[in-house]
Amino acid sequence: MPGITGQGTTYNLPNFVGELFQITPEATPLLSAIGGLTGGVSIKSVEREWQIEDLRDNDQNVALEGANAPAGQSRVRSNVTNIAEIHHSAVETSYTKQGTQNKTNTAGVEGTNPIANEHDHQVMNELKAVAKDVNHAFWNGEYNKPSDNTTARKTRGLLQAISTNRIVYSNGGVELGATVPGTSATDTITMTHSFTAGDKVVFTARGALMSIVIGRVYFVQSVSTTVSFKIAATLGGAAITVGTGAGIKAIPVSTTAPVLDTYNQLFQRAYDNGGLGDVVNATIACNSSQKRNLTATYASAYAKSDPLAGTRNVGGVNLTTIETDFGTLNIMLDRQLPQDALAIVSLEQLAPFFLEVEGQGHFFEEPLAKVGSATRSQLYGEIGLEYGNEKAHAQLRGLPVFI
Repeated sequence: MPGITGQGTTYNLPNFVGELFQITPEATPLLSAIGGLTGGVSIKSVEREWQIEDLRDNDQNVALEGANAPAGQSRVRSNVTNIAEIHHSAVETSYTKQGTQNKTNTAGVEGTNPIANEHDHQVMNELKAVAKDVNHAFWNGEYNKPSDNTTARKTRGLLQAISTNRIVYSNGGVELGATVPGTSATDTITMTHSFTAGDKVVFTARGALMSIVIGRVYFVQSVSTTVSFKIAATLGGAAITVGTGAGIKAIPVSTTAPVLDTYNQLFQRAYDNGGLGDVVNATIACNSSQKRNLTATYASAYAKSDPLAGTRNVGGVNLTTIETDFGTLNIMLDRQLPQDALAIVSLEQLAPFFLEVEGQGHFFEEPLAKVGSATRSQLYGEIGLEYGNEKAHAQLRGLPVFI
């Protein structure tokens, strides 16, 4: 269904009768789990800073009997920062549209229009859309701290923040463009690769090429050389014009199903580097493809030994928690996590932060000045992600996807 840029009128916002169903999923699992648009931390700056410190390496470190006190020991702290990005949108509805809620466009059909106030309804729709934008950014955001106002601030998403416990399952563990980021000219991406037509690829960095969506699965449309290829939105579809620019990174999507040890390596890496300390809040986050992979892998490994096998009249397996060598992990489904990704998240270390605007709050709707026969409102908030210690989280990328 089309969206409307500009003013909503009786011509572009027709009324119908009957129950109204929202066909776009509204859930924002990560954002909701850490406070939503009304929780989190209020700040008086566009940048949020927190600190991390470590302990010295352990050894036997024994002393002689009667020895003098040794030299003093101290640990240097370091800072971590992230920035708030601006979410700003508006809704405009004509007076005529607001006054004709009982005028319907389907002749001869009995019923009433369920929308009593068109403007309020469209504001609520936009608020839900902004929440989804924020949830997407908290996973996939590409950090940008500009030196002037010619480019927008962008918060660092959790997947970009996780560097220590990051495993690429495909392509021998190598992310394309990790050393020399790729470039694009019109519809051709220049990057060393081993693709063939039909392969799947997910982009993790796009530079200024806004036509590429971070985390979306694309198909290799054609390959001309080992350093250039084109992508399509669908298998066998037309090549996408991605534009001209640099800074592209990508992960090939594997076709090899994961096994139990695939996940155990990630769990161990997270534990060895200090993660999985809070087993209550330790969560596996994934999209639909990786939920299927998890279920298939663990069902194959363990379900066949179920003592109740053969006595049930209900089939199937639905994992909600996983018992690992390093604690029990909950599973959270999130549609805005890339399909190739599985993340281990320490939820207790995550929080949204908001710029507190004097007299307005940290995310708000307010009326705009009248310029004609319409009601105008704007929604505004400056929001970023605090993610704590990046070693407390982990990610596995390039896993097989089902689309």
